[in-house]
Amino acid sequence: MTINVEDLLNSIKESLDRIEYIRAQDIPDIELYVDQVTTFMGTHLKNTTRNPESDKILTKTMINNYAKNDLLPPPSKKKYTRDHVLLLIFIYYYKGILSISDIQELLRPITDRFFANGETFDLSAVYEEVFGLEREQKDVLKADVEEKFRIARETFENAPEDTREFLKIFSFICMLSFDVYVKKLLIEKMLDGLAESEGKEKQKKGKDREEEKNGSDS
Repeated sequence: MTINVEDLLNSIKESLDRIEYIRAQDIPDIELYVDQVTTFMGTHLKNTTRNPESDKILTKTMINNYAKNDLLPPPSKKKYTRDHVLLLIFIYYYKGILSISDIQELLRPITDRFFANGETFDLSAVYEEVFGLEREQKDVLKADVEEKFRIARETFENAPEDTREFLKIFSFICMLSFDVYVKKLLIEKMLDGLAESEGKEKQKKGKDREEEKNGSDS
């Protein structure tokens, strides 16, 4: 197997450089129909897909399913606001690593508190704060990928020559996969902690209401 390792690394780095987030101010500050939403998302996020020319970023069916699963507030008169688009962007990035229930758990407090809240610190502010870290983190990620690539190149030196190159690539993929696995596990643990905390808070509020009711009846 013949692989140009420098071309491979450069291709990975170029892929990272092409990743750009949608800025809140780039989203039209008018209500959009569903076809306009899917077109906007497809235009701005196509470079994040494996096959930019054919992969679908978002479809009408996807949006309907997100609404049915309480990931997205329903549109008003079939029109979607900037806040709807912001939530769809979050969902787009989450869905590759998290289950629907985990995404629900993560976005529910954000939607409840910041969706169309009419305040200065709104969903756009939350979004910009989070995605504003993207450029800095991209550089960190690129350095991490380069280091893993370097380590992988030093593996399997004693392997049979006809499989050595493949095994080095396999080693690189395994290192990247383990990194994804650990981070996904960490996210799931954090979400479990949030769900448990929310459950205790609901239980406490229910108990307080019951005590208030009993107090008023006595």
